[in-house]
Amino acid sequence: MKKVTIKQMAPFLVLAAVAIASIFIPSISVFEDKKGVYNSADIGWILVATALVFLMTPGLAFFYGGMVHRKNVISTMIKSVVAAGVVSILWVVVGFSLCFGDTVGGVIGNPSTFLFFKGVMSGAPWSLAPTIPLGLFALFQLMFAIITPGLVVGAVAERIRFTSYILFIALFSLLVYAPIAHWTWHPEGFLFKMGVLDFAGGTVVHISAGCAALAGALVLKRRQSHIDNKEIPPANIPYVLIGTGLLWFGWFGFNAGSALAANSLAVSAFASTNTAAAAAGLSWMFFDAMRGKKPSVLGFCIGAVVGLVAITPGAGFVAVPQSIFIGVLAAIISNVAVYYKQKSSLDDTLDVFPCHGVGGIVGMLLTGIFATKAVNTAGNDGLFYGNAAFFFTQVKALGIVVAYSFAASYAIFKFINFILPMRVTSEEELLGLDASQHNEKYMQGTLLVPTNGVLKEEIIEDKIK
Repeated sequence: MKKVTIKQMAPFLVLAAVAIASIFIPSISVFEDKKGVYNSADIGWILVATALVFLMTPGLAFFYGGMVHRKNVISTMIKSVVAAGVVSILWVVVGFSLCFGDTVGGVIGNPSTFLFFKGVMSGAPWSLAPTIPLGLFALFQLMFAIITPGLVVGAVAERIRFTSYILFIALFSLLVYAPIAHWTWHPEGFLFKMGVLDFAGGTVVHISAGCAALAGALVLKRRQSHIDNKEIPPANIPYVLIGTGLLWFGWFGFNAGSALAANSLAVSAFASTNTAAAAAGLSWMFFDAMRGKKPSVLGFCIGAVVGLVAITPGAGFVAVPQSIFIGVLAAIISNVAVYYKQKSSLDDTLDVFPCHGVGGIVGMLLTGIFATKAVNTAGNDGLFYGNAAFFFTQVKALGIVVAYSFAASYAIFKFINFILPMRVTSEEELLGLDASQHNEKYMQGTLLVPTNGVLKEEIIEDKIK
């Protein structure tokens, strides 16, 4: 039997310690709504929205899994889905406290506020979601925290060790996601008090993940196939279509659910979300065709996701007609960003930074331009409506979040690489991460054949040799 090292034992031991500690947390009865503050329609809608946002995580797994090499499909998909396990436990223990606990200087939440969900199920509703239980608000926010580190997977796919990525999920969630969420969404967060508007996660989710993706690609450096300028065909384009459909569907909960009530604002956010996605998908595909390419399935799917990203910060602040412009422009800018990235030495495997990072940046800036109090009286008027001050507030917040998320994520990747090698060996990369990291195979794979003393790969089809 192979000897097990302490590094291999550590994840289980940490989980076991958390499980044992949870036994001693006192049980408290749930909040009794004696004054009738809850609204059944709001509870029903946010329950559905929470489930929709969770569906985005397996949707993302299909979206990414369909675009990588067939020998890395499983390893890419599990890195997104496993975030549901890691972040869910972290969230109950300390994550929700760091994001929404009592503020410490407007920078981070007090970790003891909701430690092990203390008072979450028995407490009064959150101040900005007064008609739903605090526990439901916590679960809805959990789904955002789950998908964010899952987005980073696409930039480091095909070369990162699974165990190292598990540690990245934990550190990113605690040190990058939690502070930015607190700054932006907590009423005492310093960005919130500045007047920054991010309806459903343009900064908190997409810019933070996009900048982390850029940092990860730089630390892990290039794949051998990228160095060799070898074109890798997508493993399964129907997977990408399925993933796009699930993401689009789930995004209605992501954006419309962020109204935190079943009201007209949720309807407006729902409409602007669908419109921006449709406009961006067409924009990407038609822009490619205008440059002499054939209209592609991947082009429409990637464009639609970019549109969803771009509308996220402004979904509850901009009107439906302007969401067409946001989707079209975001798709063009991200398309051009992908073009120039491909000409560089940056190996962001699935273009996470050009799509999610740049898409989120464009969305934040356009929110600063097109936001209007006619849609949401709790929001602000943007530059297009004569309020330049608000636009520059968005620009300032953008600079802060980009700088922090990139620097902190770069430090996290460097730290993990110091204690645990993040990059698989060249042999494991050639074999494929499905086999080398998980001892599992997709329906198609590769066979390593010795040729003149050098291992070379040959594709094997779905049949027994």
